[in-house]
Amino acid sequence: MKLPLGILSILSALAATGYSLSCQTCIGVGSTPCQGQSMSCPADNACAATYTLTTAHGVTVSQVYTLSCAPRSQCDKPGSISIPDGKIKRGISCCYTDDCTPPTPTLPVDAFQPNGLVCRTCTSADSTWCYTDDTMRCTGEENRCLLQTTTLTGSVSSKVAVRGCATKSICDLGSASVSSPEFSMDLKFSCTSGSFGIHQGYFMLLLVPIAFIKILY
Repeated sequence: MKLPLGILSILSALAATGYSLSCQTCIGVGSTPCQGQSMSCPADNACAATYTLTTAHGVTVSQVYTLSCAPRSQCDKPGSISIPDGKIKRGISCCYTDDCTPPTPTLPVDAFQPNGLVCRTCTSADSTWCYTDDTMRCTGEENRCLLQTTTLTGSVSSKVAVRGCATKSICDLGSASVSSPEFSMDLKFSCTSGSFGIHQGYFMLLLVPIAFIKILY
């Protein structure tokens, strides 16, 4: 009796990890869920809700809510990125049945205690590269130096590069893509755990969230 039960448990595990879900996909402005068309996800993906809040000088600049497919390894791992006077916080939650609605994502809490890491900091509004001698001190769980590049194509086109501090959960993304009928956006995250990361002003960092707002309204 033990052998059939063992085989059954293995088959159940394979089915849980290999089954391809259908998930809603959409991009919306604000902190509430959007609605969109269903699409088939790659194996080992879940239906994910992602809420991204961008602030500058403590004031909300943009809020973006997406529904999409996402690797299960990314589920329930909030993260953040900081540059001088600017911050992006990202929460992600998942569910695991066809076209399910994930719970509302939870954003990471703010932390102000320096963690000893110093990163270079900079922004570029027209390139996927930037580098300066300016630095910033990282705080809380932002214990990685980040270079993030964003390429936006479609009705709005732009390239943005940002250096600063980030959490490991952001760095582990590696890359991400978001698409809509109007545009597509590709993001890449490159990180190091050693010192040095930028500063030219947070305004360039805000271009992509503002582009979202212009497209969706």
